[in-house]
Amino acid sequence: MLLPGTDMQISFLKDLVTQRDPVSSYSFLNYLHDRGRLSAFINLSTFTPSRHEFHDYLSWAAGRVTVPVSYGTSVERISWNGDHYEVTTSSSRGQEILRARSVVLGTGIRPHLPEGVETSARVFHNHQLISHLAQVPSLDHRTFVVVGAGQSAAEVVKHLYDTYPEAQIHNSFRGFGYTPSDSTPFANQIFDPEAVDGHYTAPAELKRELLVKHRLTNYSAVDEDLINELYQHCYDEQVAGIRRLHVHKVTRAEITGQTDDHVTVQISDLADRDTRNVTADAVIYATGFRPSSPCDLLDSTVDVTGAFVDGLSVVDRDYRLHLPRETNQVGGIYLNGNVEHSHGLTSSLLSNVAIRAQDILTSITDNPVTTKENNHV
Repeated sequence: MLLPGTDMQISFLKDLVTQRDPVSSYSFLNYLHDRGRLSAFINLSTFTPSRHEFHDYLSWAAGRVTVPVSYGTSVERISWNGDHYEVTTSSSRGQEILRARSVVLGTGIRPHLPEGVETSARVFHNHQLISHLAQVPSLDHRTFVVVGAGQSAAEVVKHLYDTYPEAQIHNSFRGFGYTPSDSTPFANQIFDPEAVDGHYTAPAELKRELLVKHRLTNYSAVDEDLINELYQHCYDEQVAGIRRLHVHKVTRAEITGQTDDHVTVQISDLADRDTRNVTADAVIYATGFRPSSPCDLLDSTVDVTGAFVDGLSVVDRDYRLHLPRETNQVGGIYLNGNVEHSHGLTSSLLSNVAIRAQDILTSITDNPVTTKENNHV
């Protein structure tokens, strides 16, 4: 989330190119030089720029890309036509069909809401927090409810607490407290490029064990400094005798009513020892994301026999979907993300984007039928 005062959680050296080509003109350091801020950034003595600055870096890099890029375009479907793929797209310009021997899918992730939750002007996921808050019809009750306990939830709580100084902020989650993220050097080695090889070749049971064991490096965990800041707020309120931040641990939150004026939320102790109703102006669900399946785009002409087992993609080390031999001989479909089960925690993260892109590009260009013409993004 691009919230004021938020920083990146990884080093700027894990930018789009540096781990693959440290002298590339697309690096974050060259961006700083181009913007005239290199010396000023060095004076900060930090590896983690603000998210707003890194967002500007990504926009700067995108502006330097010379191959055709179609922004604001949706992919309707991908078809197989004997010796090539056909990608049907739609945009304000109408429908277009692109033909390619290789297709790289970066379908990303989708916001996840608990079962039964329906969004509205007062009930929404945190992924577009600022724009959604601006559209809340009224804030007469000066009360917000945040559901979730990960980094995003804690950041939403902090943002609401700082932005609405007269508001009551309620945070409901099932655990006993916020869990600190593991950002120690040894644990962070799981994000090294070399770790992908180790994970890919590991037995299936070990892969599952590693994903569970190191989950706190990336999921449902909060930076320790932010945890301490929120606890400090709670303590300061006890001293002052004025309470604004309500942390409801070991609870569930359920919307029991909604009008044009407010949302009624029932916050219940999971042991059924206590229940309270909160009248809120808005309920924000910081309940994570789920991966999008590439199957949503592949139509019936693409033979996916053997490409998916128990709902998970079967992917080669070079991120190529394991399609029948006659299809892969002339190109392939590559998954840029959503292969955590086979390639490890770093498979969809910025941490390894430079090396991942190189692996995919090398596989495509090493294919003798691939030409350099007509590349399109």
